[in-house]
Amino acid sequence: MKAEIEYLELDENIEWNNLINKVLEKCFEVEKMDDFKLYISVTLTNPENIRKLNKEYRDIDKETDVLSFPMFEKKEIQALKNLQYEEALGDIVISIERVKEQAIEYGHSFERELSYMLVHGFYHLMGEDHIEESDKIKMRAKEENVLEMLNIIRES
Repeated sequence: MKAEIEYLELDENIEWNNLINKVLEKCFEVEKMDDFKLYISVTLTNPENIRKLNKEYRDIDKETDVLSFPMFEKKEIQALKNLQYEEALGDIVISIERVKEQAIEYGHSFERELSYMLVHGFYHLMGEDHIEESDKIKMRAKEENVLEMLNIIRES
């Protein structure tokens, strides 16, 4: 298992757990890190809790869809290959309400939106960002590659 999943003021959902593990396992595989002793802490929560975290850690008093908290710098990640004990690559926090809203807004499934947020969060933990347009293009290509490999495609 590549995910440690927590529900913060939400009921646990086995289908979501299975999807989260499937998506994150594919992320690690694609990045050739499936044999690393790494996992990701995933918290599923509501808009109020994600807003509090966004304010506390980013000083942005606004709800968001996903937050990522990396534990390592990009340049440190390959050195984690030989870890003796399991270590967290970082934390991803997702607002399930926003997943539902954005799935409707973008005209695709809940599964697609949750998967996208996981992959997006994963690449932030890997040190990727989308501030510069060139970085955004690179990050989006990586995200879409993982989702296509899982056959979790945009519905038209």
